[in-house]
Amino acid sequence: MMGIFKKANTTPKAHLAEFKFETEMNLGDTVTVDIFDGAEFVDVVGTSKGKGFQGVVKRHGFGGVGQSTHGQDDRLRKPGSIGACSYPAKVFKGMRMGGQMGGDRVTTQNLKVLKVIPEHNLILVKGSCAGYNGSTVLINK
Repeated sequence: MMGIFKKANTTPKAHLAEFKFETEMNLGDTVTVDIFDGAEFVDVVGTSKGKGFQGVVKRHGFGGVGQSTHGQDDRLRKPGSIGACSYPAKVFKGMRMGGQMGGDRVTTQNLKVLKVIPEHNLILVKGSCAGYNGSTVLINK
């Protein structure tokens, strides 16, 4: 990676990304928030917060199996039936079950640009962006 930064005549950076610009840019040029002047809405791409292994109630919003009484022993937050028995004798792909939740690439579209502050290289948008505090996001016009 040091060879890439040396070729661009820049110091090493924490994150690398590739973008297409309407204007001509050279390798190693600094991109500031000035390109967002006049933009009313932007799309923000980020990685959502990882929540680990979650069950079907939290992951897919299932209601559980009936009430907690009338013989329901330990099935309150279980998924219930996941398919038939001897035919088709398998569980179809895409069946909503418990599993890893979060940590996905999420695009939030049409966030309103409230203010662009070029002296501090900041852009203020109205709305939520995926990711934890301090995470890196990509902003598209």
